Order: sequence, then structure tokens, then C-alpha cells
Amino acid sequence: MDRNNVIVTIGRQTGSNGREIGQLLAKTLGVKCYDRELLALAAKEGGFDEKVVEHHDEKPTSSFLYSLYMSSVPFSYSGSSPLADLPLDHKIFLAQFDAIHRIADSENCVIVGRCADYALEKRDNVLSVFILADEEDKVKRIAEREQCSADKAREMMLKGDRKRSSYYNYYTNRRWGAADNYDLCINSSRFTTEGCVNMILTAIDAGK
Repeated sequence: MDRNNVIVTIGRQTGSNGREIGQLLAKTLGVKCYDRELLALAAKEGGFDEKVVEHHDEKPTSSFLYSLYMSSVPFSYSGSSPLADLPLDHKIFLAQFDAIHRIADSENCVIVGRCADYALEKRDNVLSVFILADEEDKVKRIAEREQCSADKAREMMLKGDRKRSSYYNYYTNRRWGAADNYDLCINSSRFTTEGCVNMILTAIDAGK
């Protein structure tokens, strides 16, 4: 795998420092890091209000319609007419998928969250990474960032992970955080941010 031709996707537990690792990795590689920036792109390309896209960001759905629809209609990124009957949350999900593919077609980058590892799994130049951390470290990091109590931080951590897990599991039919879904899993409690980035760079250099 070539540093000049690579896309890194980063899944992350809430409070694991995944976003910061992604940002530093992108800076080191000299590429863009897409996180919430994907929301603006999805809104623009899908014709949605950005606030509506933010409201539905990485949120699970319980709609049975999606399962029925996707079992009978080939997956499409084209925005063609068959998608018009889907619920709004599914349209937004597909718009994000479309934005991810458009980015991957045009540039090397780091993409945080949004099922990007699943969206780009068939591409040879993609390294998928999952960042986890010890609960104590995650709670401490969230409490410092949000300036809240440890109990509140733990509640936010659990809620955030439930949301991401449900969203990922529903749309990908895989298990969020399961090691066999990723090329590399890193416990950020064991390494500095720079150390995590160096591990990812080593994996890129060692890749086929």
C-alpha cells in the first residue's frame, strides 16, 4: 500500500480519541480528514438542509421498510427514482455513502465514522482502522472535553457507543467494533496519539 495512494477509514469508540488520531494522521499524510465535513457534502449533493442531515447523523433506524427495500432492489448511489420512496433517514444515509464514494474517487484522505469502512471495502487502497480505549480513559477524556462529572461522561460514552453500534450494525449487517471487520484495531489507552498514528503509518507501509 502506497502512502501516496491510500484512504484510511477510522471507526472509533466514544471518547477513544479516534477523531484526533484521524486528524493527526491526515496532517502527517498531507491529506484532508473528513468527519462532520461529510455532512455538508451529503447535504449539498443530496439536496438536503444541513441541519436535517446533522440531526440524522449516525443515528439508528428501526424502519422495516429499509430491509424490505434493500433485499429487493440493487444498491445504488445514483440518486435515481427508485430511491424516492425511501424514508428520509435512509435517503440521508445513501447521500453520505455517495459523498464517501465521490471523495474516494477524487482524492486520498482520512474518513472518520459514517460506515466508511463498509462503503469502501471493495477498494484495494483502503486501510480500515478501529480505535478503542479503556473505559476509565474514555470517561476521563469526555469529562475533560465536556467539563462534566464522571457519571455524566460515562452516560455520554454509553449513549454514544449505543448510537454508533446500532447505526453501523443496521446499515452494514455487521457488528460494530468486531476485529474481523477491520484491518487494524488499536487500543489508544496503550499508546500516545502520535504512537497510534505511527502504527497506522507502519500498517500502510507494510500493506500489499
